[in-house]
Amino acid sequence: MSPQPLTSETVTSRKPSANRLNVPNILCAMRVIGAPVLVGLAIAGQPEIFVALLIFLLLTDWLDGKLAILWKQQTTFGARLDSVADAAMYSALLFGAMWLKWGIVRDEAWWLIAAVATYALSTSFGLAKFRRMPSYHTRAAKTCWLLTSIAAIALFAGWSVWPLRIAAIAVALTNLEATAITGVLPEWRADVTSIYHAWRDTRSTRQRPTT
Repeated sequence: MSPQPLTSETVTSRKPSANRLNVPNILCAMRVIGAPVLVGLAIAGQPEIFVALLIFLLLTDWLDGKLAILWKQQTTFGARLDSVADAAMYSALLFGAMWLKWGIVRDEAWWLIAAVATYALSTSFGLAKFRRMPSYHTRAAKTCWLLTSIAAIALFAGWSVWPLRIAAIAVALTNLEATAITGVLPEWRADVTSIYHAWRDTRSTRQRPTT
């Protein structure tokens, strides 16, 4: 999910847990449920159905954020659920790529290791500092959604490996930015546009006079 980024002025407008049963959250839940189905399809040797389901799940990742903004259904619960759903879907994608396209994955291993290692770093840092996974949904993360979608289609269609390499670099840089955002923020927040916005809002809050 990619809801509207929060700033120090709008952070209080997000509903903590109201309206959990809404369409954006249902779309997130579809990715959570669809992830093990992707794993099963890969093991069963069904690459065509795997790709079809993957494309559907990727589209839900794009659509849920748009609907959350349009219908004003942005919640903290939804942001956290989205992060879990994305982690499940992309883990299933990685497993499917390894199972169905092992030769390519083996040859491109270092690119993928960089993406996975930086994600582990970002997630571990967030859990250590805030006891929660990062749910920043930065502009860079939205770009990574597009690049990863193109890379996945190119991989399973047997096209060039360069989309995969480009996506892996972008994901690694995005994860490093998320790690930096965690370091800057004094408390957990969802939907931070970039490290600059995190630094700006934190600085503004610290400089605000107390009464």
